This record gives sequence, C-alpha cells and structure tokens, in this order.
Amino acid sequence: MSQNNNVNGVSDSMAGMSLNGGAKPAGSYVPPHVRRGEAPSAGRQGGAGGWGNPNAPAFAPRQGQGSSWDTPRSSESSFASRAPRGGFGDAPRSGGGGYSMAGEGSWKDGKHVIGQPNPRLERELYPTTNETGHQQSSGINFEKYDDIPVEASGDNVPEPVLKFTSPPLDAHLVTNIELSGYKVPTPVQKYSIPIVAAGRDLMACAQTGSGKTGGFLFPILSQAFTVGPSPPPLTGAQSEAMRYGRSRKAYPTALILAPTRELAMQIHDETRKFAYRSWVKPQVVYGGADIGSQLRNIERGCDLLTATPGRLVDLLERGRVSLAAIKFLVLDEADRMLDMGFEPQIRRIVEGEDMPGVNDRQTLMFSATFPREIQMLARDFLKDYVFLSVGRVGSTSENITQKVEYVEDPDKRSVLLDILHTLPPNGLTLIFVETKRMADALSDFLLASNFPATSIHGDRTQRERERALEMFRTARTPIMVATAVAARGLDIPNVTMVVNYDLPTDIDDYVHRIGRTGRAGNTGNTVAFFNRGNRGIVRDMLDLLKEANQEVPPFLEAIAREAGSFGGRGRGSRGGGGRGGGGSRDVRRNPGYGAASSSGGYGGSSGGYGGGYGGSSYSAPQQSYGGGGGGGSGYNNNLSQNSWW
Repeated sequence: MSQNNNVNGVSDSMAGMSLNGGAKPAGSYVPPHVRRGEAPSAGRQGGAGGWGNPNAPAFAPRQGQGSSWDTPRSSESSFASRAPRGGFGDAPRSGGGGYSMAGEGSWKDGKHVIGQPNPRLERELYPTTNETGHQQSSGINFEKYDDIPVEASGDNVPEPVLKFTSPPLDAHLVTNIELSGYKVPTPVQKYSIPIVAAGRDLMACAQTGSGKTGGFLFPILSQAFTVGPSPPPLTGAQSEAMRYGRSRKAYPTALILAPTRELAMQIHDETRKFAYRSWVKPQVVYGGADIGSQLRNIERGCDLLTATPGRLVDLLERGRVSLAAIKFLVLDEADRMLDMGFEPQIRRIVEGEDMPGVNDRQTLMFSATFPREIQMLARDFLKDYVFLSVGRVGSTSENITQKVEYVEDPDKRSVLLDILHTLPPNGLTLIFVETKRMADALSDFLLASNFPATSIHGDRTQRERERALEMFRTARTPIMVATAVAARGLDIPNVTMVVNYDLPTDIDDYVHRIGRTGRAGNTGNTVAFFNRGNRGIVRDMLDLLKEANQEVPPFLEAIAREAGSFGGRGRGSRGGGGRGGGGSRDVRRNPGYGAASSSGGYGGSSGGYGGGYGGSSYSAPQQSYGGGGGGGSGYNNNLSQNSWW
C-alpha cells in the first residue's frame, strides 16, 4: 500500500508539470527539442570571477579557479567552437595547407599561377571593421615620420627603398600588401627589403610595432614568388618516396622561430595575408596544441614554417620535418629567444640538424632591443651582417606619454580604479603584473568592480589564451591583465593605455611592455606604479623618461639620489646587456669589440658600479650606475582622478 501511495504521488507530480509552456520549477528536466527554442540566459551573477551586474555583456570570464570556459553563447560560437588555431580542426584560420582551393595558387612550367579569389577568405584575412564596430587596421601611421632616425652599419649597405614598387617587389605580393592596408614601407622595411634582397644577413633593432614582421616577410615571399620552389636535397630512396607520394617529411625553405605561441600564431596570420593566392603554403607549429593536427597540416604542404623551438625540436626528432632546404632563417624577438633559455634548442636546430651552414643560408634577427651580450652570442649564427637601428630603439618613442606615480602596494587597486574611470570607452587597456596568481586575482577584482576584464598568463590552456586575446582584440573585453607572456611581440593595434601595475626588474622588459601602445607612429598613454621596491631600476627609468622628453616626477630623482649612496644593481645588469650595454647600437663599432671588459660594463671595468648619480656622470649613456638604496618615508603625489592626462 505504501508503494502504491508513492507511485501515485509521483504520477500526480508528473501530471502537474508542463513541458511545453508555463513556468517550470528550477532544475526541472526539459527535453532537447523544447530547449532549442529558449532564449539564452543572461550573464552570470555573483560567484568567483562572475558578474555582479545581471546586464553585464557575455564576456565569458573564467569559471572559478578552473581552466575551462563557460559554455559559449550563440554570438561567440564561430570562435569558441573552433579547434585550436594554426591549422587545427575546421577553423577557417587553419594553416596554409588548410585553405580551400579558391585562394590557392600553384607553380607550373616555371611560372607562378595566381589562384582564384576567395571572398570569404579575404574577409577573414583582411578585416576592416570588427563585429563591435572598432576599426581594425595594421596600426601603421608612418607617413608623417619620415624623419625617424635610422642607422645602418656594416660593409656596403644597400640603399633604402621609398616605395614597394621601386625597386619592385613581386607584383602579386604588392597586391596582398595593399589589401593588408600598407601604403608605404615603414622605416624598418625601407632598409630591410633591399638588405635581404641583396642576400645579406641582418640584425634589425627596431621600435616595437614598426612593421618588423613585414620587414622579413616581404623580401622572403617576393623571392619565393619570383623564383619558385626549390627541390629538396634528397637521396635516391627519398626521391622515390616523394615521387610516389609516400614521403611524410616536410622540407620548408624558410623557417621563422618565435619564443611564444602567441607570437608564432601572430606571425603565421600575417604570413597568410601576404601569401594569399600564391603557391607558398605557410604552416605554424607550437607547443600546447595537438601535435597530430599539426602533422596533418604539414603533410598538406609546408613551404614557410613558423615555429616555437620546443615543438620544432619534437618534429625534428620524429623525422617529420627536415631543414635541409632552408634558405632563410628568421629569429623574431631574437634577444628574448637567446635570453629565455632557448639557446641550447636554437643551437641544436641551427647547428645540430641538417640545416645548411651559415654561408649557405640567410639569417635575419629582429627585436626591439639587442643587448651587448646577445649581439656577441648572435655572431655565431650570422655572416657579414648589417646592423640596423631604427628610431629610439632600446628606449621608447616620444609619441608614448609616460607617467610614473608613487603608489604603495596596498593602494594599487584603488588608484587603478581611479585611472580606469577616467579613460575613454573606445580604447583597449593592458595591465601588466608580475605573477600568474596576481593576474587572476586582479582580473576577478575588476570584474567584481563592473569592469569587463580578462587575463592571460602561462598557466592558462592554449585555448583559453587564444580566446582571451581574441576577445581583447575585438574589444568585447577591453581590459586585459597580463604577465610577461603578452609583453613581447604581440601586435594589438588599438591599445591606448598600458598600466604597469607591477614594474619589472629589467628596464628592457619595461620598454617592451609600454611598446604595446603607441604602435608604429600612433600615440598612446602609459602609467607605472612605482614604490621603493622598484628602486633597482630607478636610474634606468630616469634615463628613459629624459630621453623621450617625458615628465620626471621629483620623487624619482630623490630615490635615485638615495640609491647612489649604495652599491648594487648597475645599468646593464644582464652582463652589460642593459640599455647602457649597447642595446641599440652595433657592438662592432665599440672600442675593444670582442673583449670581455669593454665599456658599458660587460664584465665590467669602465663606467663602474656604485658611485653617485647626477652631474656629469648622468649624461654618459654608456656608463653603468649603482642600484639598491636605503629607506625613507613614502612620497605624496597628490593623486587626483582629473590629473592623469
């Protein structure tokens, strides 16, 4: 009887439910065919990292402390449902081997056959306005910067070009360049194009955002479009395997190495723009993504390969990539490549595999800074190279307005909110912190304060990092908190504000961070939160501000004077590789080139450490200064919400 009552109770309960209309109890099951017509729910409320505002836009922040994303909303499905970029899954942004037939060219009977136009692919490769209405462009604004200083050193340096057509690049490449929004060569391109076209090696030290990627891609692709593919050097058995389609090994003719996954993908995206409708098939490989998908894309064709060192070594060990046909080797952000512990991998790739020797290939190195010890190291990979220094390299551009505010650690969040409240609504803001934990914590704090924010750092999965960058670029989350992973090389044209919430310990890292704004001749703003914990870089900060004609706050000079009374960290602390160690000049022009104790403090004698700051010693940019420093009270900057700009 008791069982009967229970059954009847369940039956009555089911009878009272309406599956096709009316209000349903929370948590009740709704069949899929009924769910399909429901409107998407509003943004999340409350919870760690969630939105406190029910009308908040669907930025899809992190779920709690995990690494997964919220279920993507319908407006984001085209992005969120993709497999990781770089030739994986069904994403239209897959690598060169993943193009549809329209948009691909070929090489037949010694001629370059241009492929048919692909309107869908063109809209993807050359967007003009994104879905939020923000203009997306190359960010290049160099037409009014013809007087940017350029210094080239070396033997018989070729003359610079003024137009893409004189001396001419390949006509099809010029068409793709124009589609990408470039009208005239940027300063680094004016010099790099003829230098590479003349067969010379190059070490280019150029202002962040100055068009460095085009500086090496344009001459490489122009030669490829004109000369065509080269058969790889094969043994008899290898030739037979390739003839019958049994070879699974790729033989790229150009290799571009980058230190991070994000930079590798960015270079690959640019390569796809300029290789559109050509015979060249670009591919990209990097760690943190499915290697099987990368291998399948490489098998479809790989003429120009962009890679991170670790993943490339993996493919070389598997015998799936050969470097025997390499004509061009490019190291982008080369100083960081050789300074992040990549040197053993770089040496293995360049010297321990089947890559042609230094005399049988062209090697190109690009970065915003080239400290002295990195130049000394780079000599092993270059021959008779040209050193190119464009603009205020190793320093910062005057078109970036820099402010330094004294802020103690407990006050940083409050001051940050003051700054964000004063910013215009249509710009992107990049906030740099030192730790991964702080990146997540500050992002959650901003979300709770009704500021749409996301974060990016090394502990996030590859898909999370790609998604965060995409939503930041498209201004769906116009604030991004980042660790140093985003500081190097990434090109995000519309960043109008950079906040150094935590200052780095190396002045070169500071230069790269603030270079995320003021891209390529445009203007930008930066704020640095400085306190006594940052006194190790106080001298370099002073030099940097004065070189760029920026306002120098009195507290900075006061801390520098105190620091001058103590020994400690000097300029060029990375073995003489700081800004005082020749970060923007050719070390071959220094007296004692090749010695371990030349000026700038490389191993150290002249321009020694410790010592006072100010007077005649301040005006000597190649000298080294002491760091560290003593106590004292804080400084009152009279902060005001209306005094930022």
